[in-house]
Amino acid sequence: MGQSHPALRFSRTLIKGVRRWVTAVAALALTGGLLAISPQASAAGLAQVTGFGTNPGNLSMYTYAPDALPAGAPLVVALHGCTQSASDYYAHSGWPKFADAYGFALVLPQTSSANNANSCFNWFEPGDSGRGQGEALSIKQMVDKAVALYGGDTRRVYITGLSAGGAMTANMLAAYPDVFAGGAIDSGLPARCASGVATAYTCMYSPPDKSPAQWGELVRSAAPAGTTSWPRVAIWQGTADTTVRPANATELRDQWTNVWGIGQTPSRTRSLGGGTTLSAYDDASGRSAVEVYTVSGMGHGLAVDPGSGAEQCGSAGTYYLDTICSSYHTARFWGLGGGDDTGTLPAPTGLTVTGTTDTTVSLSWKAVAGAVSYAVYRGGTQVGSTASASYTDSGLATGTTYSYTAAAVDTSGAAGSASPAVVATTTGFTPTCHTASNYDHTAAGRAHQSGGYAYATGSGQAMGLWNTFTSHTLKQTAPGYYVVDDTGCSG
Repeated sequence: MGQSHPALRFSRTLIKGVRRWVTAVAALALTGGLLAISPQASAAGLAQVTGFGTNPGNLSMYTYAPDALPAGAPLVVALHGCTQSASDYYAHSGWPKFADAYGFALVLPQTSSANNANSCFNWFEPGDSGRGQGEALSIKQMVDKAVALYGGDTRRVYITGLSAGGAMTANMLAAYPDVFAGGAIDSGLPARCASGVATAYTCMYSPPDKSPAQWGELVRSAAPAGTTSWPRVAIWQGTADTTVRPANATELRDQWTNVWGIGQTPSRTRSLGGGTTLSAYDDASGRSAVEVYTVSGMGHGLAVDPGSGAEQCGSAGTYYLDTICSSYHTARFWGLGGGDDTGTLPAPTGLTVTGTTDTTVSLSWKAVAGAVSYAVYRGGTQVGSTASASYTDSGLATGTTYSYTAAAVDTSGAAGSASPAVVATTTGFTPTCHTASNYDHTAAGRAHQSGGYAYATGSGQAMGLWNTFTSHTLKQTAPGYYVVDDTGCSG
């Protein structure tokens, strides 16, 4: 999908069957309406991963992991839109900023023109969007690979996508509710809305007005039998979108509120920046299970807000629209940045690690005016509350790296924006040395490769060509953190 063209520029066979549509695409391309993007991911920090499974959907896997990513970190899967690539989404969406700030790894699946003439995920094909099949299974295999590579927390895996990627996100949430704790559907469509090219057009331009129960049943029938736990879902939609009509957001809301067993009347609404209205739908515990973000006047694309502010992200471009940072609000909704009920107090500054032992990490920060207490988060999950501007986290594993943020809590009990993350490693870890070829280091997870070159896991130090002939000694100084030490490494 794109701002000026549909989400289904899919296979050469399908295109031959819709000649009028092809003519329209050609006209748009001639006037600069389409964005030509290289299919190869080359952005700094983005690494291709191979050998992640049987890959029946013929997709490519790219990842980004911040330096010193702690064990048990969350994982976010981000699906690009039509005519885009993994590197394009990495560069524009803003997700790498929050991976760094909140301490999680990114997986960016990539399709190609070999699968689909305009590099769209085939969300409308049952053989590519159902559990255990095609592209859907390839994405699931990428999750398994990334969890193994980074030691991720399988309870905190999330998925998001734009346009065709958003539609595929909805299908993945339906097919794999046991894998994903949450999702975000940006300018996308309800799960299992289409079963072929003809119905896909109907869904995009005039979505069926099914009852919430009918939409919900499409999800329940796609999920494993007996599923009772469902992912939390954010829905992003521009009111001026002419490619994926805004009615899709309403149908998505109906679908996922029904799955959760809650009504379609918002529990609360709130005005955000960029002309955005947030409508939240709470579960029985009072926690928002479904949130709808309606961006007034926005066309087809991903909402971004370029800038250096804590709530800003991304860069504007074709299908990346300067309105509000959707990635920030989505991460907060999932709890990655310290909770979804964001108060008005600013983020604490000066968060510092003041000391470590083999089982504790001590922190301090500058007090925030108006704060009655502070929430402390480890790896995005709250682990403590304190009335002072300091905290000691205890009961930790020896020689392990952890990521921390803190947020000020106001008189209503709402936590404000989280601080930038700091990383601390408990003492007691015994360094180990490993001498091997760059290829074997990569196979063992001590290094990763990008563009034919190898880089040490954690430190990111360059190791030269990725092959079996170039060898180095890597010293592991912390769990998941290696440095090149060819001059007499000792444990």
